[in-house]
Amino acid sequence: MVYLDYNATTPLCQEAKMAMLPFLDGTYGNPSSIHAEGRRARAAVDDARDRLAAVMEVKPHEIIFTGGGTESCNLGVIGLARAHAPKGRHIITSSIEHHAVLHAFEYLKHFEGFEVEILPVESNGTVNPHTLATMIRPDTTLVSVMHANNETGTIQPLRELSEICTSRGVLFHTDAVQTFGKLPVKPADLGVSALSISSHKFYGPKGVGALFLSAGVALSRTVHGGAHENTRRPGTENVAGIAGMAAAAEAGFRMDLLPLREQLWAGIIDACPSAVRNGDPALSLDNTLNASFPGMDGEALLIGLDLEGVCASSGSACMVGSIQPSHVLLAMGIPPETAMATVRFSLGQETTGNDILHAIGAVRNVVANQLLEA
Repeated sequence: MVYLDYNATTPLCQEAKMAMLPFLDGTYGNPSSIHAEGRRARAAVDDARDRLAAVMEVKPHEIIFTGGGTESCNLGVIGLARAHAPKGRHIITSSIEHHAVLHAFEYLKHFEGFEVEILPVESNGTVNPHTLATMIRPDTTLVSVMHANNETGTIQPLRELSEICTSRGVLFHTDAVQTFGKLPVKPADLGVSALSISSHKFYGPKGVGALFLSAGVALSRTVHGGAHENTRRPGTENVAGIAGMAAAAEAGFRMDLLPLREQLWAGIIDACPSAVRNGDPALSLDNTLNASFPGMDGEALLIGLDLEGVCASSGSACMVGSIQPSHVLLAMGIPPETAMATVRFSLGQETTGNDILHAIGAVRNVVANQLLEA
């Protein structure tokens, strides 16, 4: 099997596994308990917070542990919007956000009376800072734009966007789920008020994430039931997951995948000259390639690749049994029929040159089979 779906999830690294084992077999205390077993668990959570904060170059109390990237984005968006609603209820996000952010904005609009504006993107998938500047109003309190897109890998001009927000007194949240572990992610360098990450995207365990929240920024909790995480996120901490996430963050598996990605694209365009590359390769994560195959069946492409032993993802979402074109690609101006015939390949630390050759051969075979059946 050739696994080219690292943006969906990554394998658990050895460092994370070893950090987790003591809390899966023997040390099982609740970190809120005052007895010795509980204190050992609390020490592990505190140690992991310190270590993750050191990687991000932030203060430990600026880290809030969550149940994953989706919860982190929801807490960052809904928690900030609610806390600062007395100052204004106008909030802005981009048209290409992950649904963890987009649906949070939709919830605030439909159920809590916020006014939501959607930032358009250029044809390469980037937000124009000038456009954001023109959309900010005196009652704007929050902007959320992702660091890099999960489908196309497009990296946003985050520092420019955050500087605009800072100059206007507007909070800025970013979904950095796809960049943490691939790019240096330092909240101070990015100029953000809040930042979301998810462990299983950087070789840590699933079911755990974190929200960076700049010191002094008010946040309303989105879950109720306890005083955990300094009253900001109630619920017993996932001790094993938190320990594993910190270990994975320290391991730092960033590597130069650009040559392999470009080799893959060269092979695809040779196998299918009509293929289209989505996004700007110069402004993309080194590991991500989003390619459309006009005139072909996207679902059949994925099934064919799977039968050829290649794991990849579609640029589409499966909703109620029907394939829908990706909202990201549509926002970039790509026709629906082309968006429906899209495959996302995402590489990782275990990807080899032989894997790329296998994937190229698989694409060639799948494309040839579709042309024969046409």
